[in-house]
Amino acid sequence: MQRIRIKYCKDEAVKFISHRDLMRAFQRAIRRAGLPVAYSQGYNPHMKISWGNALKVGAVSEAEFAEIQIDGWIKPHELLAQLNRQLPKGLEIVDANLV
Repeated sequence: MQRIRIKYCKDEAVKFISHRDLMRAFQRAIRRAGLPVAYSQGYNPHMKISWGNALKVGAVSEAEFAEIQIDGWIKPHELLAQLNRQLPKGLEIVDANLV
């Protein structure tokens, strides 16, 4: 089990999506990329992703952070490349590091 901290930017193309929609976009991209993300236990399991503070609707940012728990091992630069191929235009992962 490992944790990878990602730094991503939210550009003009997606500045009007909410924080919840942003989380869904990342979850879809993770599923499409086939990453071995860890899930919570219980009746309704969720991906183990810790998000930073929510950015208000209409704002853009070049430095937002999240931590993804991976069930297994993957190199941070591989995670970055696989997710960037799946994320919509306007969202881009800039950096990924082991925690």
